[in-house]
Amino acid sequence: MDITRFIREHKSQWTELEELLLQLNRRKRGLSASHVNRFTKLYQAVSVHLATLQTHSPAGETTVYLNHLVSQAHNALYRESNRSGTQLKQFFLQYFPSLIQARAAFILFALVLFLLGGLLGFLSVWHDPLNLSLIMPGAIADNIDPSKTANPRGDLHSPLVSTAIMTNNIRVAVLAFISGVTLGIGTVYLMISNGLLVGALAAVFMHAGKSYVFWAYILPHGIIELTAIFIAGGAGLYMGYRFFVPGPYPRKLLFLESAKESAQLLIGTIPLFVIAGIIEGYITPSTLSLEMKYLIAGVTLLLLAVYYAYGIRHRANIRANTFAGPPISDRELSNPNTH
Repeated sequence: MDITRFIREHKSQWTELEELLLQLNRRKRGLSASHVNRFTKLYQAVSVHLATLQTHSPAGETTVYLNHLVSQAHNALYRESNRSGTQLKQFFLQYFPSLIQARAAFILFALVLFLLGGLLGFLSVWHDPLNLSLIMPGAIADNIDPSKTANPRGDLHSPLVSTAIMTNNIRVAVLAFISGVTLGIGTVYLMISNGLLVGALAAVFMHAGKSYVFWAYILPHGIIELTAIFIAGGAGLYMGYRFFVPGPYPRKLLFLESAKESAQLLIGTIPLFVIAGIIEGYITPSTLSLEMKYLIAGVTLLLLAVYYAYGIRHRANIRANTFAGPPISDRELSNPNTH
């Protein structure tokens, strides 16, 4: 092998890796995701170059130089990938939105089940208001009074209520996820039953001519809260689906893989429930005008859409940038004796 020619052909990649290594060591917050991907590709290629030189020129200066460079890159790479802050940021800004996109069909099906329950609950109570007691526990149904909805409720404006609401909502999401173990049957029941409650209440308030007030109190927290519940429901439905449709893989293996992925979806909903709980504990019972509450609801919907679009676009850009810069061929990575 012509060592001089080999060095001349690959020197630019070694220099680029060295420059990225210097940047990584200088920046306290590390490199961007696209740079880390490029750094990984270069590290793999230069490792192959080192193996080639160790075979043909084990005592050469270039071999010693590459050995030192690869060792430094290895330490920096795994130090960067193991940063908890980096992992958390990548999960919520990239992986979680892409996971939602990948399982969108199941999340939408959870939404359809909820809407079906809502329609049934609405029609049932609209036809006969006494049916409310069949859908809700009697004590709760008896205390529902649309005429008092807009009254000041300062007693609910507290961290304790916010925490209680958060805990309850997370419990519903966890149940929707765990119900996937019942092959999705439990998840279907939870989605429909939650829809029944909302639909029944909507009918009660429409009967009383208070729909505008009702939705002003539901939507500010409900948009985020229900989105999170649909995601958790979709996670449970996906588990059930994979049990029935494992594809070419062993049923148990794919079910366990789907359970892991679904658990990640559930984890991603926790911040959504925290935000929804804060809104429901502080803004929903406040004396803000109904118009302001509708505005807040619109803002939450817009922010959710922006977050999702940003996550999908950001991940797509990272994938595209992974191969930016001088190309590193599969031939280089797999055949060190090419030259």
